[in-house]
Amino acid sequence: MIPRDRDVILDDEKYFTLLENNVMENQYFYSIDLTCFLAGNMALGWNFQRDLTYLLDMAKDLTKTCYQMYAEQATGLSPEIAYFNIDSNSNESTIIVRDNDAHNLLRPELIESLYYMYHITGNEMYQEWGWNIFQSFEKYTRQDEGYSSINDVRNKDNVRPRDKMESYFLAETLKYFYLLFHTTNLFPFNQWLFNTEAHLLPTYNN
Repeated sequence: MIPRDRDVILDDEKYFTLLENNVMENQYFYSIDLTCFLAGNMALGWNFQRDLTYLLDMAKDLTKTCYQMYAEQATGLSPEIAYFNIDSNSNESTIIVRDNDAHNLLRPELIESLYYMYHITGNEMYQEWGWNIFQSFEKYTRQDEGYSSINDVRNKDNVRPRDKMESYFLAETLKYFYLLFHTTNLFPFNQWLFNTEAHLLPTYNN
């Protein structure tokens, strides 16, 4: 991860991203849809230790980064991997999607983080972001038999469905959508926790 004193600034927006590697002295910054759960983890950590304000700050920045990966695509859905263009002289778009990374696998990670961010901060913006993503799933991934991963989030006229719906879409993605859109938290964080597969577990009473 990029240290806090090395945030990437793009289009007057702050992004908290991941550092891939150094190639010919040029840094390539990227973010993966799969890692967007981290924002929710950070927010949950701050919720139990409020003096660690940097955790919530990073959670907000990372959530914003992940949402932009969705919002900047023609379909409103994130690619598997997005690269950030840090060359101010380049004519390329701010978020670059390579052909091999343009697919969307109906992942739950950002929706999970939006759920935590909304119920911890009370900011309805996170519900609005989730609603935008939900509408995109409905428009571009829904099929007669269910929902399908798609091959190209950049082309709203030809997303090329993969004819495959991972089980986690029902077990996690839709579950977190349901919980996100509730105005009250159905499972208080000091009484319940979700494991990595979104199975609900009670906490100890100590």
